[in-house]
Amino acid sequence: MEEIIMIKAGIIGATGYAGNEIVRLLLGHKDVEVAWYGSRSYIDQKYADVYQNFFKLVDAKCMDDNMEELAEQVDVIFTATPQGFCGSVVNESILNKVKIIDLSADFRIKDVDTYEKWYGIKHQSPQFIDEAVYGLCEINRDKIKDARIVANPGCYTTCSILSIYPLVKEGLIEPKSIIVDAKSGTSGAGRGAKVPNLFCEVNENIKAYGVTTHRHTPEIEEQLGYAAGEEVMINFTPHLVPMQRGILVTAYADLKKKVTYEEIKAVYDKYYGNEYFIRVLDKDVCPETRWVEGSNFVDVNFKIDERTGRIIMMGALDNLIKGAAGAAVQNFNILFGFEENEGLKQVPMFP
Repeated sequence: MEEIIMIKAGIIGATGYAGNEIVRLLLGHKDVEVAWYGSRSYIDQKYADVYQNFFKLVDAKCMDDNMEELAEQVDVIFTATPQGFCGSVVNESILNKVKIIDLSADFRIKDVDTYEKWYGIKHQSPQFIDEAVYGLCEINRDKIKDARIVANPGCYTTCSILSIYPLVKEGLIEPKSIIVDAKSGTSGAGRGAKVPNLFCEVNENIKAYGVTTHRHTPEIEEQLGYAAGEEVMINFTPHLVPMQRGILVTAYADLKKKVTYEEIKAVYDKYYGNEYFIRVLDKDVCPETRWVEGSNFVDVNFKIDERTGRIIMMGALDNLIKGAAGAAVQNFNILFGFEENEGLKQVPMFP
């Protein structure tokens, strides 16, 4: 019988919400075993004591975040860590041994000055920015497969870009007129204890935050700029809503000419018709977070406003899966030549 060779994976930041989801998804992947559960906060504690949903499924204890040592033991490293960590520890020696899928913003933005301005920290390894590939699979899959570092996209950015991308790419909307209004559940803020994320602060409330300053703004602008072939500047306003998971994007833009529903639908189908994870909904059906929760799917749709000459583009995804861990596993599948949806075929959960 042919021996099955398992890919060994290490996760740094395994006890954060995104790291926890990577563990869950990889446990359902037939070609990988998790060899290292890295967590600076829980060293030597059993992983299943931190997340009891893994009781009897994961026996391992949490390890530290020593990337040098980890690179000797695995084939791929997922870094589900705060901004600045991956950039501060990655080096040529590590990249010669393993692939890295980084869920932070360290390698997403090609211009170092832009990164340092929006994130307020100095980039520790700018020499690797050029080769890092932006891991939005549906757009960059051909570049991802040969990458050493994949920069996993942000949650808001994934939903925003995928909702808007076909119309920018086809030159049907005025890029400088784009306004993105987005809503996210509280898990997007991570697991750290912060007063604004307490139940009493979040429940029965909705608020805008990061108005004109949210860090995903330059990331959306850069990627849409590549699609448009020109510099793009947008307004992006995120909102926090009292739910655990989900992102809903409603984006607005001026149409360059009068178009029909059929023409726009044909454009979305041209880009997404063969995409397993992007579902272009039927006419007049608006995306809802509840229909993608727990899955790697993105639901998108649009509505033409003939009265104003604008178009409304909508998208919904699960911020922890397609917005983080699911995209990371999708990138992993491309890097190692597996079916892109391996380990990611979960049907959205409802209720």
